[in-house]
Amino acid sequence: MELATNLPGEFNVKNMSAAVSLAYLLGIKLEDIQEGVANLETIPGRFERVENKLGIDIIVDYAHTPDALEKLLKTTHKITKGRLTLVFGACGDRDKTKRPIMGELAANLADRIFLTDEESYNENPDEIRAMIRQGIERTKKAHKMTEIADRKQAIYQALRSAVRGDTVLITGMGHEQYRIVNGKRIPWNDKKVVVQEIISEIEKKSRKI
Repeated sequence: MELATNLPGEFNVKNMSAAVSLAYLLGIKLEDIQEGVANLETIPGRFERVENKLGIDIIVDYAHTPDALEKLLKTTHKITKGRLTLVFGACGDRDKTKRPIMGELAANLADRIFLTDEESYNENPDEIRAMIRQGIERTKKAHKMTEIADRKQAIYQALRSAVRGDTVLITGMGHEQYRIVNGKRIPWNDKKVVVQEIISEIEKKSRKI
């Protein structure tokens, strides 16, 4: 059976193959499987592109583990014409050993990094960023990094620094509709709430210039 998908990356090919195999075993018609795969344009928070008029490829993804981040960065590099900028952090109250590993991966695979907060839960966000920073510094590529704790400001600066043909990856939150910071639940969605607001602001400033 021939299949065509709009979803980029080897990891999506594997996900598609697993889903197709399950559908086949459940007795779904082959033509329905093919049509379903072909018609799936995007998955919320999974390599989800954000439309804009800036000439920048803006992608929101849930990647929050070393394996997911590595696959995402390698896939994105293959389709990026210019620089690849990564906005990322790490979740609190989770596996702390992965944080420096993710820092190393970011430094080695991204052209520019904006280190920021994600969800701290009950941890000190400064300490979370410090552990990621250790991994970045181990690579001797700390010059790539700009640290901005405020997530909205980090995204804003990443988009402002990008030029036509660049890709800006915003990872960690994906489809989530809220963040837990210092035990408080705050409404938040990287695409709908933040990115679209920032794009609108940047586009207005560009028109004035």
